Amino acid sequence: MASINANAGADVSSSGEDGAAKAVNKRYEGLLTVRSKAINGKGAWYWNHLEPILVRDPETKLPKAVKLRCNLCEASFSASNPSRTATEHLKRGTCSNFGSVARPVSQLPPLASPSSQNHRKRGFKQAGIPSPSPSSSFAAGVLDSTEMGYSMVTNTGLTQHQHQLVLSGGKEDLGALAKLEDSVKKLKSPKSSPGPALSKDQVDSAFNLLAEWFYESCGSVSFSSLEHPKFKDFLSHVGLPAVSRKYFAGAKLDSKFEQARMESEARIRDAVFFQIASDGWKNDNCRYVDDCMIKFTVNLPNGTCVFHKAVYKGGSLPSQYAEDVLWETIRGISGNVVHRCVGIVGDKYKAKALKNLENRNHWMVNLSCLFQGFMSLIKDFSRELPLFKTVTDNCFKIATLFNSTSQIRNHFLKFRSHGVELPGLIRVPLPHCDLSKNSAPVFRMLEDVLSYARILQLIVLDDSYKTVCAENLIAREVAELIQDVGFWNDVEAVHSLVKMIKDMAEDVEAERPLIGQCLPLWEALKVKVKDWCVKFRIAEGTVEKIVERRFKKNYHPAWSAAFVLDPLYLIRDTSGKYLPPFKCLTHEQETDVDKLITRLVSREEAPIALMELMKWRSEGLDPLYAQAVQVKQRDPVTGRMKIANPQSSRLVWETCLKEFKSLGKVAVRLLFLHATSCGLKCNWPSMRWVCSQGHSRVGLDRVQRMIFLAAHAKLERHAFLNEEDKDTEVFPMASGEDNMLNEVFVDARSV
Repeated sequence: MASINANAGADVSSSGEDGAAKAVNKRYEGLLTVRSKAINGKGAWYWNHLEPILVRDPETKLPKAVKLRCNLCEASFSASNPSRTATEHLKRGTCSNFGSVARPVSQLPPLASPSSQNHRKRGFKQAGIPSPSPSSSFAAGVLDSTEMGYSMVTNTGLTQHQHQLVLSGGKEDLGALAKLEDSVKKLKSPKSSPGPALSKDQVDSAFNLLAEWFYESCGSVSFSSLEHPKFKDFLSHVGLPAVSRKYFAGAKLDSKFEQARMESEARIRDAVFFQIASDGWKNDNCRYVDDCMIKFTVNLPNGTCVFHKAVYKGGSLPSQYAEDVLWETIRGISGNVVHRCVGIVGDKYKAKALKNLENRNHWMVNLSCLFQGFMSLIKDFSRELPLFKTVTDNCFKIATLFNSTSQIRNHFLKFRSHGVELPGLIRVPLPHCDLSKNSAPVFRMLEDVLSYARILQLIVLDDSYKTVCAENLIAREVAELIQDVGFWNDVEAVHSLVKMIKDMAEDVEAERPLIGQCLPLWEALKVKVKDWCVKFRIAEGTVEKIVERRFKKNYHPAWSAAFVLDPLYLIRDTSGKYLPPFKCLTHEQETDVDKLITRLVSREEAPIALMELMKWRSEGLDPLYAQAVQVKQRDPVTGRMKIANPQSSRLVWETCLKEFKSLGKVAVRLLFLHATSCGLKCNWPSMRWVCSQGHSRVGLDRVQRMIFLAAHAKLERHAFLNEEDKDTEVFPMASGEDNMLNEVFVDARSV
């Protein structure tokens, strides 16, 4: 290659290349000369791995630059400073293949003394073999044992004079040889001074950060990984000593846990009152590890959330057990001052336990989770709306046929061969799946059927599919379904309704609304459902009944009270006053407000609180303060308009409305209450350890501490949702070909 490039360079010179091209050519030829000498043992070691290449302009074909190419990984670099390139790329480990290649023998110290070298020369002479030159060692040759004697064989892969080291164990021996040479060096100079060591403070700081990251991963990284050889090598490279998994599972874990626990307890002590959120009661079967855990968090009036504990339940629990666990949790957090706990929000599954605790403790407001209410509405539709059953059955018939019939399934391979990206078969609910309790599998099946709509329409028009139809009655029925525009409209209707409710539920889960927002959110949902009925020509009567029934099951009188007491929802009347929106409530809801307020205060204060409520209804809030509370700003992350200071509603009652002494006590306790129990979403691998350590008190305690540390750190970052979902962003959704599938709605409606 060197000779070809040199001839090419000469041709360019003879044709009158300009000065820049000549300079590039000269630089290239100089590097070739240097490399040739180095390969013969008269230059730097790195030239065995770096090769000069000449880069030409694609239009003029003139040389425009010289590059260095690494023969180990094919990477290219600037040729301005080969020594620095070798240091950065080879010595510092940037080249992934350099570590498996032994250093050139010329760079290694001799394995034996001069006397033994002379002894080997005499052995060569007696065998009739020319002895190696003084600049090389016996190991620099290639031992060929195919003949009776030994002979030196040169490697002509790079140049005629370059030698390659071949040992009896193959290439794997090169690493062992390098280790041997390192051992020899250490024995020769045992007191060689290492590089500058890190100070104790630096080491402690580094290990402290490492411990925090390890505990926050909560089982994603195992304890045994701390003693992995490559991790130890990494620590050694950065100047840190090795770590012990016993230390990380013992003293360090205890220290970090105590620190986090003290921070959490201090925050709870500073708050006058709090709300407990409990999540995980709803699941009976514990199919997933996260379903086996009941997580308790504490919501504080200042908007912060503090993790308390996670309890392993192991299966279905009676309502009385849930009630007992909740009460013990209240006493433990409040230090037996139970009046500080002004409410609980939990899964709908344990509504009876929440109701019993509320009836026994008049100052408490115990709510069912708003997110679970929205998700339960989807289940209601799947059970009670005939359209859902019809669409589900038809999609199941299509999916079963295309997944199980090989002749039809092969059509998917045909489309893949034409460049259409298809993720796989249509996802079908498992036979044992109770669709009335879990609608997620049905929704995934609808999504797949809609995604494959164009493909399905093309397949049923194919001659080979028509051949199958002649023998298969179900195939003919499926073909009629796929060619029916009404079927696709029904599928889109069901899919859009489920998606609309799921989107609202996900917003609720992410935003964690307060109970004053519950009525407006349900009203917005009712409006969207009515628009959906109009769009797809669905009878509104049945749909409205389903929505209203679910609303009443999820409704709590505190929703109405918080709605009219929150200055955020004050409405300006014709006189300029900002008054509470009582006109938005029904008569029953107005009655609920009166009953709730009288229940939350003492019997002596009840008449005073009702009088103050009448005054609030007629006078409202000073317009200047009302406008300040309602100031909004755009969220830089979501782009939506949000309240600038969510704490303003409560702070106004504690500062500007002090004349409402009894009503103010109720307001400040209601306005900070959250409407959802999903304060922390996670699926940590360490939760599997909880299941495995269920009978080990020490093991369970260790895992509980790790879960506490991970949850504490997550809430510190305000990362309420599952951060693991962000990993999907690493695998981008490709493809311009998929646009063909995304156009199905337009094409289906235009037929």
